[in-house]
Amino acid sequence: MRLGKDLVGKQIISVTDGRSLGNTKDIYLNNALTEITGIYLGSEGLIKRKHFLITRTDVVVFGLDAILVRSSEVIAEENSLPESVAWVRLSKLNKREIDTPGGTKVGTIGDIIVGEQGNITGFALSRVNVQGPIEKNGTVPRTAVIDTGDADGVMTIDLTKAENPDAVAEPAAPDPVPAPLPEEPEELEASSEPTPEEPETDEEPSES
Repeated sequence: MRLGKDLVGKQIISVTDGRSLGNTKDIYLNNALTEITGIYLGSEGLIKRKHFLITRTDVVVFGLDAILVRSSEVIAEENSLPESVAWVRLSKLNKREIDTPGGTKVGTIGDIIVGEQGNITGFALSRVNVQGPIEKNGTVPRTAVIDTGDADGVMTIDLTKAENPDAVAEPAAPDPVPAPLPEEPEELEASSEPTPEEPETDEEPSES
């Protein structure tokens, strides 16, 4: 399991000339908390501070010993990227409370769990308030998140999904096949044979 804190402090190196561009001071995440969007390099200036970053698209690989980027020209000022206003820094996400729709306090975010491509697969907790699988693992999968908490500062999760992240939903039962309607009896065809006539008699009716 790789955590966001494992990337903080890493040296950033350009693959074109091997130049060191500094060290990671923080990590930017998208508003939906599904992926890393950039690397924060820090700021400079006293009166009007400028914040510098490298976008995720310029990162070649998040290595174990260093982060490799496309070139030495990938550093940008935060103000030059309007979309970065909606990004969340990892340092700001830490200590965000987690609860359920019913208000049960689950815990507090301590870090993110990072996939191989810079995607966020879950959250490591710094404090756990519930017993069970979450207390044992100390993590919450990203798939269990209902509301990231961007508006009110509290993340809401589906507790069942958080406790059983590998559970597979049972397929829905197929609709019952309706029984075939009974066939209407066929009408009997009129017989082609002539109806036998009553036999004639020679006896005359008796006179009374």
